[in-house]
Amino acid sequence: MAQRRLTASGEALPLARPFRISRGVKTAADVVTVSISEGGVTGRGEGVPYPRYGESVGSALAQIAEVEAAIESGAGREELLDAMPAGAARNALDCALWDLGLRLAGRTVESVAGLGRADRIVTAMTVGLDQPERMAEAAGLLANAPLLKVKVDANDPGAQLRAVRRAAPQPKMIVDPNESWTMAEVEGLQDLLAELRVDLLEQPLAAGQDEGLRGYRSQIAIAADESLHTADDLAALPDGYTVGNIKLDKTGGLTGALQLAAALEARGIGLMIGCMISSSLSIVPAMALAPRCRFVDLDGPLWLSNDRDGGVTGENGYIYPARPGFWGG
Repeated sequence: MAQRRLTASGEALPLARPFRISRGVKTAADVVTVSISEGGVTGRGEGVPYPRYGESVGSALAQIAEVEAAIESGAGREELLDAMPAGAARNALDCALWDLGLRLAGRTVESVAGLGRADRIVTAMTVGLDQPERMAEAAGLLANAPLLKVKVDANDPGAQLRAVRRAAPQPKMIVDPNESWTMAEVEGLQDLLAELRVDLLEQPLAAGQDEGLRGYRSQIAIAADESLHTADDLAALPDGYTVGNIKLDKTGGLTGALQLAAALEARGIGLMIGCMISSSLSIVPAMALAPRCRFVDLDGPLWLSNDRDGGVTGENGYIYPARPGFWGG
């Protein structure tokens, strides 16, 4: 095997507009980018360190530095599963190794992993948290999209959701409180969620404080996000969750995402593929799983002022594949 060379760096990618959720506001996507070169070929990967999980660009770069020598000596994706914890750093490395391996083999990710490919994919378009009238304005601009994802908190979510539904009566809807509700709010808002034709409630309770969902039968499907990182989390996951949100930054890459998808399917739990605010370099690996998923939420690059050249494009709630050769063979 030719000698490998690994480089890693942090970047702040400005957003076109602020992104608000119950935990705060983002104006830039802080990402870590990895390149691994071998024999004149380079594979790339990106991870998004998430402060909610105790991550930062600095900590991710430090984790990557710890395994740099092993990667340059030939360590592969399977070795990473034991050498590093799941998270953004491992995601960047794992996806770079996928890209490198596919390029060296002259193959595509779909052919190797048995995944499908779609000419376009419906993605949730996010309505950020704001005053109800501003959320209505944002939703009105997306009224023709197939699927909305609405960020809410515990400060009168009913008003927030009614405003969005009035402005956008047709799209399917995901509601995401980002861990900000209590079990009383989950129960008390059931009839309203049904009335507003909400299709999915995503992680309403804080991770580690969601035992109220054990044995609970909701009128609306409930997805685990922060409570579900890897396949190892499934044993303790309350059965009130009927959908699992797979994010490569939680699973530590596409390798872990495929493991989690298989484990969810084996338990009869529906699949969702999600993302952080990121560039297309994060999204294209995740898109490989989209055809298997009931819900797709991959609009991260559409929030950026400028995405990476050749990345995905989006229009009216659909995303279209990146230019050939962008990532994955």
